[in-house]
Amino acid sequence: MSDPKPSYLEHPSAPTIKLPPLSCDAHVHVFGPAARFPYWKDAPFLPADAPKEKLFAMHAKMGIARCVIVQSTCHGFDNSAVEDAIAAKGGDYLGVALAPTDVPDAELKRLDAAGFRGVRYNFMKHLGRGADPEDVIKLSHRLAPLGWHLQIHFHGDHVHELAPILKRSAVPVVIDHQGRQDASKGIDQPDFRALLELMKDPRFHMKVSGSERNSRLPPPWPDSVPFAARLVAEFGERCFWGTDWPHPNLGAIPDDGLLTDLLKQIAPGAALQAVLVDNPARFYGFKAR
Repeated sequence: MSDPKPSYLEHPSAPTIKLPPLSCDAHVHVFGPAARFPYWKDAPFLPADAPKEKLFAMHAKMGIARCVIVQSTCHGFDNSAVEDAIAAKGGDYLGVALAPTDVPDAELKRLDAAGFRGVRYNFMKHLGRGADPEDVIKLSHRLAPLGWHLQIHFHGDHVHELAPILKRSAVPVVIDHQGRQDASKGIDQPDFRALLELMKDPRFHMKVSGSERNSRLPPPWPDSVPFAARLVAEFGERCFWGTDWPHPNLGAIPDDGLLTDLLKQIAPGAALQAVLVDNPARFYGFKAR
C-alpha cells in the first residue's frame, strides 16, 4: 500500500482579505510526524504527516496569530502531538483534547496546565463509534471546575436526537462545522431550523468552519456559505471560525486562502473582529498581549 498523500496544499494562495490583529483559527489538527507521534493502531483513517511546522507556515501566510488545535482521532487519546504544538507557541495556541469519558481528574488537570481547554466527542459514523452521550454529560460535571467546554461533532440530522441531551451539559458546548448541515437542502431544512433553535440557548457556541465539507458544489462553495452567514448574523457573539487544516477525509484539497476569503461573506463588517478575535479570546482564555 502506498503512503497517503497530504490533504493540504503545500503553497495555498494568500487571502485577499486582511485579518485583524490576533485573529484566531479555532479549528485545525496536527498529524504526526509519525516517527515521533505514532498513529493510533485503531485509527479510523491514516493520514499523511501534517506537522506543526506546516501549520505555522500556513497561519503566517493567512495572517493568523492564534489557534485552537483539536486532537484528531488518528492519534486516539494520545494528545502528545497537539501538546507539543501548543508548547511551541507560548500561549498563542491552545488545544481541545480527545479523552475517554472516564478520564482521571489528574489527567484533566495535567492537560489543563498544558493548554487544553475542552474535550471533543465525535458522533460521525466515518470516525468510528462515539461515546455514549449520557456518559459525556456525566463527564461535563467534572469539566466544570476547570472552566472547560465540550466540543461536539455530529451529522446534521443528529441534532434532533442530541439537542435535548446536550442541553443538560454542565459546561458550554461548542458545535463543529455548522452542525454538518447538508447545504444542498437549503437553509429552510428542518435540520438547520433545529440547529438555530438549539443555538438560542446561550450555553451553545458554533464553529462556522466546514463550508467546504457541507457544500455539494465546487469552490467557492456557494450553497454552504449562507448557513455560516446566518449563524453569525443571529449568534455572532458565540461564533468562532476555523480552516480545518489539514483537511482530512475530503475528496478535493481546499485552498486555505480561498477558505479565509469566505469571511467576507460569513462575517462582514464588525462581525469579523468578533468572530476572529474577541470571541475566541474571551471563550478560550488566550493570554493578553
